Amino acid sequence: MSRSKISKAKFIASLMAAASAAALMAAPALAQDTTDSRLDVVIITATQREENLQDVPVSAVAMPEDQVAAVFSAGEDVVALAARVPALYAESSNGRVAPRFYIRGLGNTDFDLAASQPVSIIMDDIVMENVVLKSTPIFDVDRVEVYRGPQGTLFGRNTTAGIVRFTSIKPTEEFDARAQASYGTYGTKTFEGGIGGAIAPGIQARGSMLYQHRDDWIDNTLVKGDDNLGGYDELAGRFQVALQPIDNLDILLNVHARDLDGTAAVFRANVIDVGGNGLNGNYDRDTVTYNQGGGNPQSYNAWGGSANIAYDFGDIKLTSITGYESANGYSRGDIDGGVAGVGPGFIPFDSDTQDSIDKLGQTTQELRLASDTAGPLQWQTGVYYFDSAFTVTTVGPSGFPPPATLKHANTSWAVFGQVSYDFTDALTVTGGVRYTDDDKDLTVAAAPVNNVSISDDHVSWDVSAMYDITPDFSVFARVADGFRGPSIQGRDIAFFNPPSVAQSETVISYEAGFKSTLGDSFRLNAAAFTYEVSDIQLTAVGGGGNLVQLINADTGKAWGFEVDAEWAPIDNLIFTGGFSYVDSEIDDNNLAVGICAQCTVTDPLVVINAQTRALVDGNPFPNAPETIANFTARYAIPMGNDGELFAYTDWSYQGATNLFIYESTEFQTDDQFEGGLKFGWARTDGSLEVAAFARNITDEDNIKGAIDFNNNTAFVNEPRIIGVSVKVTN
Repeated sequence: MSRSKISKAKFIASLMAAASAAALMAAPALAQDTTDSRLDVVIITATQREENLQDVPVSAVAMPEDQVAAVFSAGEDVVALAARVPALYAESSNGRVAPRFYIRGLGNTDFDLAASQPVSIIMDDIVMENVVLKSTPIFDVDRVEVYRGPQGTLFGRNTTAGIVRFTSIKPTEEFDARAQASYGTYGTKTFEGGIGGAIAPGIQARGSMLYQHRDDWIDNTLVKGDDNLGGYDELAGRFQVALQPIDNLDILLNVHARDLDGTAAVFRANVIDVGGNGLNGNYDRDTVTYNQGGGNPQSYNAWGGSANIAYDFGDIKLTSITGYESANGYSRGDIDGGVAGVGPGFIPFDSDTQDSIDKLGQTTQELRLASDTAGPLQWQTGVYYFDSAFTVTTVGPSGFPPPATLKHANTSWAVFGQVSYDFTDALTVTGGVRYTDDDKDLTVAAAPVNNVSISDDHVSWDVSAMYDITPDFSVFARVADGFRGPSIQGRDIAFFNPPSVAQSETVISYEAGFKSTLGDSFRLNAAAFTYEVSDIQLTAVGGGGNLVQLINADTGKAWGFEVDAEWAPIDNLIFTGGFSYVDSEIDDNNLAVGICAQCTVTDPLVVINAQTRALVDGNPFPNAPETIANFTARYAIPMGNDGELFAYTDWSYQGATNLFIYESTEFQTDDQFEGGLKFGWARTDGSLEVAAFARNITDEDNIKGAIDFNNNTAFVNEPRIIGVSVKVTN
């Protein structure tokens, strides 16, 4: 793959010089009165406190409400967040479950249900560790935040890459009701609603729900009738109760559940030609030829609850967060994407696999003491406990592979502390430290020889400083250490191979940037970063041997930058935009991995134990887009005293991306984009909106991943959906 190279040192020096110049040039504008700013204050919780985004020394972004609503307006799942903010990517070969997230290029391509990931997903203060839990539907949310880079002090579960955090709308004293419904092509129906308010003195409640449906719309040519695959029904709900039984004591209880019945990932055989990297004539979005997979069914259900209890002693606040999550379900699919000996293209053998997860139980407990004063010193300290256990079963319904059931258990605990001090009105320095102990066990009842137990501990830390050059222009720098505990992958036991183990990975990250509000209408934030991962955990997926093996490379290195902007040049017109660049590289002279069955590998090849392997030193991280860009715009024309006509559009772009650890001509993508459009009428107070919309409006066919062990199989993005929507808010 041809990847542009820029001197890292020269780039970072140039960016910081540009930041300094921007500060000087912007100073006169920054002196303007901004009391009537067209820009909303953006609140994030990266330090476990609600703070203005512009005051926090970390590269972060909170997605605007319009963008969140648009992204999920046509029944999309959480993977739709991919490339919607700079440096964030997501994909899944498991349909609407088991998404894989990447931040600044760092993630994990492992498709197994026991996979460990370096991006942490947090929902309502609870870490969603298992990949199935990470797919929890997004609805009735107040904020979607992305924290880039390791968060190793206050967040302790696999945060070497960063965090995506979802916060639901909470119950309040005031009555609040909102509902949004849409209908679109392929029989796509969605409903999202929430209602809440006071139900008794000191007691507030809120109930919310989500329903998503799509008809089957993909024809399987080997099955009678039309439209056999592609549909789904997703139902989710949440109920929250907020209590204040005595002064200074606040209790928030949360119960939630999810039920999914749908279609597993749709794989398409030989839709990439040998020597090419685009979709060929075998590809038809509306048609597949499956002789196996049993209709590619997928069914999952999950439920959980949490209790967030806070007591304010005056100058100190004690917070206890207890959580429990449970899930089970399965997916079955025609993995080869066609019929052996028939096609499309050459398929040497059929592959039909079912994976299921059962009895997943995750318990978490956090206790945190934090200062609650207005002085220059702020601090917090606490303890964290994590316990998870579940079973994963892999089976080939045709008899191969034979059933294999594995039990995974993980126990971890941590102690942490963080201190922030305002040395002057302009300079704040923050430092934190965390000790983590992590233990994992794999138990195979049918073959105890494959049992594995591993453990490790680590002290992670971070130091940051923020300096206000003017009240509206700040520069910051941050150094952070992160830790991801050792991992076990047992999927290959089903294929008569032992489990694989990867030792812990640690990361040291450096970043510097600026945050600015220029005048009353323009916000511009940027950061440059470089990081190095020691013993980076990678997953060698597929290859001609069809293995899923955890490996460690000596080092993984990356550098780059991200820019986030918001501009409201006039009333009723607002733009947002962002761009990120990531240059990642595997640094290991001796690392060799399996290669594809029918593709053109461009790495040096070696033969090890009679198997051809690719040397991957110098390759980019897998599924690490080199560039990501995104853009939104909303324009409104006032109509009467209380209404407006509006138009909203959002676009995302994904640059060069290598799909596997090795590099080949076929399994790389570039220049992918998707756009959405929404226009309609709304009341200016937000109480009513009627609109028409389109997602993937240009009907792009984008390769989002591939299967390489059998033939050049790929899976693609969601189809174009055109529809209408109604939103009511009280």
